Amino acid sequence: MSLLDEEGNQDESLESKTLSAEDQVKDHSTGTRVVAGQIFLESGKSDSQSENEESFHSQEEEKENSLEELNSLEMSNLLNKDLEEAEIPSPVLTAIGGTADGEPCHFPFLFMEKEYAECTADGREDGRLWCATTYDYKKDQKWGFCESEEQSNKRRQMQEAEDVYQIGMKILNESSKKAQKKVAYQYLLKAADMNHTKAMEKVSYALLFGDYLKQNIQSSKELFEKLTEEGSPKGQMALGFLYASGLGVNSSQAKALVYYTFGALGGNLIAHMILGYRYWAGIGVLQSCESALTHYRLVANHVASDISLTGGTVVQRIRLADEVENPGMASGMLEEDLIQYYQFLAEKGDVQAQVGLGQLHLHGGRGVEQNHQRAFEYFNQAANAGNSHAMAFLGKMYSEGSDVVPQSNETALQYFKKAADMGNPVGQSGLGMAYLYGRGVPVNYDLALKYFQKAAEQGWVDGQLQLGSMYYNGIGVKKDYKQALKYFNLASQGGHILAFYNLAQMHATGTGVMRSCHTAVELFKNVCERGRWSERLMTAYNSYKDGDSNSAVVQYLLLAEQGYEVAQSNAAFILDQKEASIVGENETYPRALLHWNRAASQGYTVARIKLGDYHFYGFGTDVDYETAFIHYRLASEQQHSAQAMFNLGYMHEKGLGIKQDIHLAKRFYDMAAEASPDAQVPVFLALCKLGVIYSLQYIREINIRELFSHIDMDQLLGPEWDLYLMTIIALLLGTIIAYRQRQHQAIPRAAGLRPAVPQQEPPPEHQPPQ
Repeated sequence: MSLLDEEGNQDESLESKTLSAEDQVKDHSTGTRVVAGQIFLESGKSDSQSENEESFHSQEEEKENSLEELNSLEMSNLLNKDLEEAEIPSPVLTAIGGTADGEPCHFPFLFMEKEYAECTADGREDGRLWCATTYDYKKDQKWGFCESEEQSNKRRQMQEAEDVYQIGMKILNESSKKAQKKVAYQYLLKAADMNHTKAMEKVSYALLFGDYLKQNIQSSKELFEKLTEEGSPKGQMALGFLYASGLGVNSSQAKALVYYTFGALGGNLIAHMILGYRYWAGIGVLQSCESALTHYRLVANHVASDISLTGGTVVQRIRLADEVENPGMASGMLEEDLIQYYQFLAEKGDVQAQVGLGQLHLHGGRGVEQNHQRAFEYFNQAANAGNSHAMAFLGKMYSEGSDVVPQSNETALQYFKKAADMGNPVGQSGLGMAYLYGRGVPVNYDLALKYFQKAAEQGWVDGQLQLGSMYYNGIGVKKDYKQALKYFNLASQGGHILAFYNLAQMHATGTGVMRSCHTAVELFKNVCERGRWSERLMTAYNSYKDGDSNSAVVQYLLLAEQGYEVAQSNAAFILDQKEASIVGENETYPRALLHWNRAASQGYTVARIKLGDYHFYGFGTDVDYETAFIHYRLASEQQHSAQAMFNLGYMHEKGLGIKQDIHLAKRFYDMAAEASPDAQVPVFLALCKLGVIYSLQYIREINIRELFSHIDMDQLLGPEWDLYLMTIIALLLGTIIAYRQRQHQAIPRAAGLRPAVPQQEPPPEHQPPQ
């Protein structure tokens, strides 16, 4: 039904309320059947209570879906217990008005030779839900409304908001153009104005981050508060973030913790992740490894269940400090010209370029968007040329299935066999998966083990992972936790997410290894940081590149709350450079100091040195040389930083925060030069300066007159030592005068009108290729 039709029905409903039942109840077999009375049938509550439930309906559905996705044994046990204890009342619905006011509805009832098991709007032009109070409506003409007029209007408004929301989401999901996405958000804005919960969630986050809408922290805060009042876990988490970061509100870690907790109880995975990091690092709460483990495990279960055979998208962790210093070098991003060059090679039939571009488009990353259609095309070209790697990846795509490539075990098996016969480890691993799970072939654990072993021997991570799983579960082999641990460790070195997940489970339960909560949390944290929310790292980076530092810093701050070390250092960097205008000038350094501190706690060397700098110069805190010295020493001892060693040498030289010691200063300068070649020039200059200081100090410590009184020049140089000295001085003076005269004579000749000799180009045959 269109929006215009929906509005027309609203107007018509107001005029039609005075008409008789016979005029109203007509056969509209071609009309749209709206099942909006279901909530009343299920609840068994009064009309006033059910009116309140209507606004929460979509939100409660989302909460239930989130809880199901958590895949948590503890959570499901709690839910089952609650369901067992709850008494479900029998549904009773009373007719309102009509010809049977106050009588209970009869289900099913017969109308126009069709049975209805719930309230219907069929036969009415105003769309109001009604029911019969006897079985045969035509015979008895007994009926009444299932909802009041106010409830009917509200239901139609919510339906209209849902239609507008669906239009906006359809445009948003189907288009990749920025202009189209902006149009989509206009529809979502309209739905949000009509109090559509999901639309309000989308719009509030868009306003917070400046995604396709102008960034407005205050408006987003108001929407988050409204969502929180309605019990939205997303709204609760976001409001907690605002209080944690002090954006639009006065910073309050206590309030942030409350909202994060409610968001997590509502099933919000990001809230769970934030709480996991807070308990792990002891931020605003007492440090508790076991609490951190509980939260991180819930999120990791969801992330692990979402991992596909193709491995999912690649997480890009770009440090802004490195990017500014060496553009393009540290990010690993491919330049547009380089991508075009590879595309040119691929079009010319270069198989390696085709395979490389196929993998880039399959996983995304390095500046290339995920595009299964283009990946499939490149792999097809390379496979037709006989490349085993391309055949194996085509097998993976067919095995997984997508919008572009239909799922087909038979086709996948053909490609895997071709690749495996050519000794390709990806194909061998795929063939092992087929035999392990019976995809297109009968289950055969012996063959699965054989192919996984072949793939693992060639270092392919999927083969190592599956081999570890077979040993862990005792499938086709005797259960062996040591072998499982060995292969999971090998796969984790290749960066496989499920390997980290399996290792985390083993350390969390003490299976095959000594139980270690700390190791389990670190591994689960690694898994959680590979979730789909990690895509915002690239969104934030692109915002920064486009000059929108305000949007970038808010996105990095949220990711920093989730425990991403690279986001913490990037947020601190933007604040340090005073590029974010949404943060007051007096607050930039204290907030930057906070995030440098969190990044340093996770082992980032530059952040540790920055902490030393902030305490040394008094940025965002009081000048404290002793604390600065401690941070520099930690960076020197733990990460062997040349910069930290140089700074320690300087502090020893000047006696800042430590007793002055020239010898220790030289030692640290020497260590800095050994640690990094880049430090050798500044160290040389510092040592020259140190030598002068040492000489002056030595001279100051001895008595000059006493020294010269003990020296007998006649005995040392002979009786004519003064003549020798005067001769040497005269020779030096003559040399200087002669040199100066030659310089003055050379100047006029150099300044004469002398034709410039043009630089000759090499002959064409010697020119470098273009």
